[in-house]
Amino acid sequence: MATLAELTSVLRSKNAGALLCTLDLMFETEETYTHVRDSGVLEPGLIARLYGVSDNEVAIIPYDVAYAIKITLPRLHKSGDPGDTDIYGAQQHAPLLDIEIPD
Repeated sequence: MATLAELTSVLRSKNAGALLCTLDLMFETEETYTHVRDSGVLEPGLIARLYGVSDNEVAIIPYDVAYAIKITLPRLHKSGDPGDTDIYGAQQHAPLLDIEIPD
């Protein structure tokens, strides 16, 4: 098994407005992208558990042409609010790094 950290060429997060966060997974090859996309591992339930939100708040959007997967979910704190430790949403991808994708 390989982790998403090993399989992606880019794995990042950023704000999608003040209330949402976007996680971008980009792959070097179509083969790797398709393998991860079709593995069944990246599903709303898993992402919801990792980020403490409900399944119906998670959108997972594959972009076949770009070999990329975009995941959008609500931020736990509005960007810039008291208690917000990552105003730009740039450190929110860490829970994805160790997700294992079966061979």
